[in-house]
Order: sequence, then structure tokens, then C-alpha cells
Amino acid sequence: MKGHDMETIDTMKSRRAVREYSDAPVARETIERLAGAAILAPSAMNLQPWAFAAILDRDAISGYAKRIKEWLLANFSQTSLPPSLRTLIEPESYNVLHNAPALVLVLAKSMEPQASEDCCLAAENLMLAARDEGLGTCWIGLSRPWFNLPETKRELSLPEQYEVVAPIILGQPKAWPESHGRNPAEIHWI
Repeated sequence: MKGHDMETIDTMKSRRAVREYSDAPVARETIERLAGAAILAPSAMNLQPWAFAAILDRDAISGYAKRIKEWLLANFSQTSLPPSLRTLIEPESYNVLHNAPALVLVLAKSMEPQASEDCCLAAENLMLAARDEGLGTCWIGLSRPWFNLPETKRELSLPEQYEVVAPIILGQPKAWPESHGRNPAEIHWI
């Protein structure tokens, strides 16, 4: 990458799934900046089908984590999650949202083709921008079925037709996890 600015690549290389957070809160202004970075993502036909919901109350997040876990354990067979994940969440000490101080839900506000994929692009932008600000993130796919329940959407005042695509926890990491490494890119030259 000779001749290119490497800051973006360095941010990508140092991003990690963080599951242990300090007690430091995340400011509303920080979430606004991260959402601003998220909406710079490309979208099919420039439809920009995303919206965001943010929760900055650690106690509320903890309460949701307990409810998500209870719901998952009671309804696991009704989800598309692999059965092996059930053993991950069963221990009493397991917190689905990892005691994070902030939670951002990336929402698809459109049922147009590509809306979910576009929201995934926005979520990645948000996670990279968070890393650039020294914050850790983790996409909690386990929580998506619960957040998409009609009763959960009503409780959170989310429009019923919106789909929660990416539940992302974030905060100041207690420590940065080591890299698990990456396999080489598989390229089929045609």
C-alpha cells in the first residue's frame, strides 16, 4: 500500500470484539459522531435505509441482557442460532450484553432489497469509527431475535416495521483483546 495513508488500515487491523468494559460512560455526543460515520456507508440506490437507537443507561442494558438471556433459553429452538451457542449462554454468570455501558441498535427502516446489507455496512463504519476513538465494540447477534420481537419494539418505541440488524455494544475496554489472526484472503482469479 505504498503511497497511501495507512490510518484506515491500521484501524481495521486493531479493531477487536470487546467483551469487558470499564465503568466509564459513553457520551451522547460520541454516539452522534459514530452514527455520523455510520451513515457515510454506501447503500443500494443511495436509499440510506438505516436508523439508530441508542441506550446509554448501564442498568437498563443490564436488565435487557437478563431478559434476552431468559427469552433465549426458553425459545432457543425457535431461533436460527446454532445449538452450540446455548451452552455458551447457560452459565448464570454469562451476561449477553457483557456489562457494556452503551448499546446501539442499527435498524433497517426499509424492506427494500439490500436494506439489511446496507445496514451491515453502516454497522461496520460505526465499529471502525468507535475503534478510531479508542472505544471497543461487539456485535451481539444473539440478541437480535429478542430485539425484533413486536413486544420489544413496542417497549423501546421502535417502529414495528423496522428490523434490528446489528445490536452493537460499546464502551471503554478494560483491555484490548489480542488478535485471533486472519486466514489469507481466498482469491479466485478469473
